[in-house]
Amino acid sequence: MGGYLLAFIILAVILIIAVRYLVGVFNKIIMLKRYRDKAFANIDILLKKQVDLIPQLITITEQAMAHEKSLFLQLSEVRKNYPSAKITDEKVKIGNTLAHQLLSFLILAKNYPALISQPSFQHLQAQITLLENQIADRREFFNESVALYNTGLRQFPNIIFARILRYKPSPMLNPMQG
Repeated sequence: MGGYLLAFIILAVILIIAVRYLVGVFNKIIMLKRYRDKAFANIDILLKKQVDLIPQLITITEQAMAHEKSLFLQLSEVRKNYPSAKITDEKVKIGNTLAHQLLSFLILAKNYPALISQPSFQHLQAQITLLENQIADRREFFNESVALYNTGLRQFPNIIFARILRYKPSPMLNPMQG
């Protein structure tokens, strides 16, 4: 009888250790996701401000750049899609698209001296640059959080819980390069 009790106690201890370990793994994955989401929340507000500048940008520039309709349509599409995006990964992808389109737009605008000499355009360009600088300050923290999250999802045994929870790797936020 004493042998069964000892075996039961050893088995119970092993089971408790295994459960505690698995709970720790589960909590780590949840923590990494929240860490990533918190890092994005610092950028989300700035991306919304950037998106909100698009109508003003189109109004100021569409007369000078009348034949650049496709770029205006793309910018309008981004403006329409960002507020309705609910998932962080979707917002990051739209933010990356916006950064690329704004850079293309600013490069293209240099071909229109009458446009870039307007005070309203210069003010808007300064706002876009300021927002991009603020985003850049926070991008490194966000991308570091995403790297930790993505790495955590791929580690064993985290990968098991990540699949159960349907967590997928997240995209990084790209800088506006030019």
